[in-house]
This record gives sequence, structure tokens and C-alpha cells, in this order.
Amino acid sequence: MPRDNRTPSPDAPAYTGPERLQKVLAAAGVGSRRACEDLIFRRRVTVDGRVAQLGDKVDPATAVIHVDGERLVADTRLVYLAMNKPRGVVSTMADEKGRTALADFIGNRVEQRVYHVGRLDADSEGLLLLTNDGTLAHRLMHPSYGVPKTYLCEVAGPIPRNLGKRLAAGVELEDGPVTVDAFRVVDTLGRTAQVELTLHEGRKHIVRRLLGEVGHPVSRLVRTAIGPIRLGDLRAGRTRRLTNAEVAALFKAVGD
Repeated sequence: MPRDNRTPSPDAPAYTGPERLQKVLAAAGVGSRRACEDLIFRRRVTVDGRVAQLGDKVDPATAVIHVDGERLVADTRLVYLAMNKPRGVVSTMADEKGRTALADFIGNRVEQRVYHVGRLDADSEGLLLLTNDGTLAHRLMHPSYGVPKTYLCEVAGPIPRNLGKRLAAGVELEDGPVTVDAFRVVDTLGRTAQVELTLHEGRKHIVRRLLGEVGHPVSRLVRTAIGPIRLGDLRAGRTRRLTNAEVAALFKAVGD
């Protein structure tokens, strides 16, 4: 199994060298050292593709560790955040035009320098992922990995019954066809409807262009999920750290 080529933040402390595996697992939040020793003893931990043994030492910055088959990021310098981007905020860490940007909502709460994974246009809102894990960020954004994204949209109605089938069959745009993985009508109110759609495309303004092309222009767009990570009840402008299970799910989504 190849090692990941990550570049931690320059502000992060340097490691002094390999450490005992149970200490690394405990530092990553798996459990107490005694509990981690038990996991190793029961052959539930692998390092770089082989079953770990008590007494093993690993470099947290480079070791590929799995516990019960799920990827564990042991490098405590790596940061994984979910953010609910408000409407009117540009998807950049700092804006040369002085507009409100993502870093304005993070402040000094995160010591490491993080970067956004993909974008949402200024008029859109919802889930963004922020990290300093360049390898994972690249995989999440690369179209070959096909990570799905889910959106809740307010559109002009009424919605014809066959719209879902039409979107699943594919719609031709000026830069090529696009297909939707899932579609449903959430609610209708007069001439307005709320629809939810999931697709793995990442082209610019793809959701707005797609729905506009089929006659239902978008008045509000909220991204509610990226792969296994859901926006949930995270308030606009707030961030939260992803759990170990969520990070493992992201790695699984990109084939690790």
C-alpha cells in the first residue's frame, strides 16, 4: 500500500521520530493506551498493509493505519473541518477585493493553515470542507473519484412528474452532458418548489445551469452533503471538526 504524500502546515510541531503504535493510536483518539494495546493484540490494526504487532513503532506523519478496516489519520497536525458557508461569502481563504471570505469565520481557532476543498459560488451556501491534507483534498475534487454532492434548491415550479427521469437520462449543456444520480421533490408552495438532487459533477455553476436548462431557475441553493459528510444542523458561518469516523468515511469514499 503506497504511503500518502502529505505536506503538514509549517506552523505544526515537528515529530521527533517513530513512536510506539499504541501511543500514536491513543493520541489520535482511539482510546487509552491499554485499550489500543488490546486492539493491536487482537490483530485489529494494520500499518502500511500488514497486521501490526505489539512493540511496533510508526511515524505518525507517514504511516497508513487502519483500525477494523477503517483508515485512521494519526498525524495530529492534519485538520479536517466542515463549514456552513453563508450566502454572500466568497469561496477563498482571503479576497483581494476585500469581500467576506472563509478565513473571516475561522480566525485563530485553528492553528494550522487550512484550505477549502472545492468551491461554492458567492450566491450559494452550505457545506464546505476545509483541510491541510492535500492528498485527500485532491482526491475529493478529482472527477475520477466521483464523490457525490447533494444540494437542496429552491426553484421555479411547478415540477413535472418526469423531471427526475429526464435529469437521470442526461441533459446537454454547452460544455457537455450532465446526469443526476438522484432527484426528489421535497416540497411545493405555489409557483415555488424545493428539490433535492445528487450528482458527482464539479463543473462551475453546474447545478444552477442544469436546472435552468430544464426550465427551473434556482433562487436558492444549499449544499447539504459531500460524500458521507452531511451539513446537518451546523449553523451558517460555523465550523466543526470532523470525527475520526467521518474522516475514515471520506477516505473510503475515495477508495482507501
